[in-house]
This record gives sequence, C-alpha cells and structure tokens, in this order.
Amino acid sequence: MVGGGQLARMTHQAAISLGQSLKVLATSPDDSAALIAPNVEIGHHTDLEALKNFAQGCDVVTFDHEHVPNEHLRELEASGVSVQPGPDALRHAQDKLVMRRALAELGLPVPPFAEVTEVADVLRFGAEHGWPCVLKTARGGYDGRGVWVLDTPDGARRTVRELLDSGAPLLVEQKVALRRELAALVARSPFGQGAVWPLVETVQQDGICVQVLAPAPNASAELVEQAQTLALRVAESLGVTGVLAVELFETDHGLVVNELAMRPHNSGHWTIEGSRTSQFEQHLRAVLDYPLGSTELTAPAVVMANLLGSPTEPKMGVDERLHHLFARYPHAKVHLYGKSERPGRKLGHITLLGDDLAQVREQARLAAHWLSRGEWLDGHQIH
Repeated sequence: MVGGGQLARMTHQAAISLGQSLKVLATSPDDSAALIAPNVEIGHHTDLEALKNFAQGCDVVTFDHEHVPNEHLRELEASGVSVQPGPDALRHAQDKLVMRRALAELGLPVPPFAEVTEVADVLRFGAEHGWPCVLKTARGGYDGRGVWVLDTPDGARRTVRELLDSGAPLLVEQKVALRRELAALVARSPFGQGAVWPLVETVQQDGICVQVLAPAPNASAELVEQAQTLALRVAESLGVTGVLAVELFETDHGLVVNELAMRPHNSGHWTIEGSRTSQFEQHLRAVLDYPLGSTELTAPAVVMANLLGSPTEPKMGVDERLHHLFARYPHAKVHLYGKSERPGRKLGHITLLGDDLAQVREQARLAAHWLSRGEWLDGHQIH
C-alpha cells in the first residue's frame, strides 16, 4: 500500500486475518502505519524510482491516498505491476474536473460546473448560475481544504486571481442547496463482482466529518437503492477496483454527486465493528480478486465519531482519558492512529453500536468530546 497513514494502518490490521503481509511505502517512520507494520519502506509517492523499488515483489500495489502522479502509475503498470485501482480509474479521484466531466457524460447528477483559467470564467459562471459559487482546486484538496465559497463578484476577483497566480488548477461549481450529506460505499473486484454497504449519513462541521450514522436515518428504500445503484454504476463505468466511496448531497430534487474516493474512506470506518466485512478487509479482497464478503450490519444502529485534536490542552493524558471512557462506555470501540495531538487533527475514531440511533449517536458525541478534551459535555465530571 502506497501511503502510511491511518488507512494503511487499519488495512494492515485487516490483512493479518487474511494471511496477507501488507508492505507499506511511508514518507516517515512516524507515519501511522509505519509505527505498527513490520514491512515498511521510507520513500515519497512522487518519486518514481522509490515507487518502482517498492513495487518489486508485490502481488498488488494499492493506495491509501490519491496523490501518486498518474504518469508514475502508468509506468508501473507498463512494467508489469498490478496497480489496483488502475491509473485510468484513479485519475477521476485525482482530478475533480476530470471526474465532473466523466460523470456528466454518464448522465449522473452533478452540479453545474466550469473550468477556471481566468477570473472572467468565474464571473460569467456566477452571472449565469447565481451567487454564491464554490471554487475548488481540481487536485489535492480534502477535509474542506482547497474549497472557497465566493459570495460576490468582487470577492471572486481577489480570490481567483491569487489562486491562479499560485498556479492552482481550478474549477467553479454551483453551490448546492442540500438537506444533508450522504455516502454510498461500494467495492468492486477485477472479476466484476460488486458489493454495497448500507447508505450512511455523514455529519460535517467546518468542512470535516465529525460523525457517520449507519444506516442513514429516514432514508427511503427508493433513495437507498438509487444511491447504491449510482455508486455501483460509477465503479463499473470508471473501472474501479477496490473500495469506492461516493459522497452525495441530498437535495429537494434528488441526489447530487459531490466527491469520489477510490480507497477506504472515513465514511466507512464504522464497518470495522458495524459490518460483517470491514471496508479494509473488503478492499484487500477486491484488489486481490477474492470473492467479496458480506456487508450485513452487525447491529440496528452504528455511529462512528471522529476524534479531533482539542483546541486547548487536554486536562489529562490519553491513557487516563481512555481509562475513564471505557469505565463509562465499556462497549465503545476506540481506534487511535498513533498521531501527536494538535488542534483539529484527526487522531482516531470511536464506534458505538446499539438498537436506538439517537441514543447511540449521543453516546458517540459525548465519548468523542471526552477523549479529545478530558471533560464531559453532560456535566458528569472526573476528579
């Protein structure tokens, strides 16, 4: 797996039960996966020679991020390396403009969009589709980074000029009036077998996912089928192998595709405890062309809460926080990524399961706040 972050860390854990050895290309010995995986090479994903050396002896090369240059992937594939997903598929997750054009050609629901090569492109788009508009970098943005809401033509002139001068490739989209955000997670093997997990709702705060609710509450059978069918169609049409996450907006007029990720995804972390087959195991099954596993829920309600670094220094160390968390919620499942704490950083996640979604969601909220800050939100204090 190219990339040594938390996705590689959790994929390594899944590989063990499959009898597989996951080799990791990390940029630093301190990367999340590098701290626990026994077979780690240090190198950069933009270094072609490092990639070639890393791929030697690997049955399959896959990824925990989309940032490997596409031309490097093509060279690996041309040299006989099994790259899963392949470069033709991955370019749609690497470049939002490529993705938007491909989905539009397939007739799938996307917001109106346009490439931006000069300030006038955004001004014309705003005049036609109305303000505010959403400006995005075509490559490299995530967790709210690389996204700007442009409220007025004057504001657009300043922001667009600065970004164009920096060399950033840009596109502009209509701002979607949404009810909520959803995610459809699927997997597809080279053989062509597909699997879908229940549709989930992702709860966003300041551009970062803070909770995932599985299954998505108040989602009709028709909506669920539409989202899952759409995601499977994207996977097949683009030739995706492995896990595909399709981020969706639910609007008054139906679903709109927001983003694609061709790897395990934050919206699927709940599957480790909440599904018969986790997204990490399924990704390995898929890229190795094994038959795919069951995606049945293990409980009626599953909630995953991201653990974000506290804006203030926690009142006690993480071990003591874990001690009190498990005393109060012995059924909580905690996954820490081995990262140093800093404000807003994704340090791990917590998953809780139960019968009542509202109750489980509240437990997850309180547990994540406690583990981040060392204080309970509901007035219950530890002394």
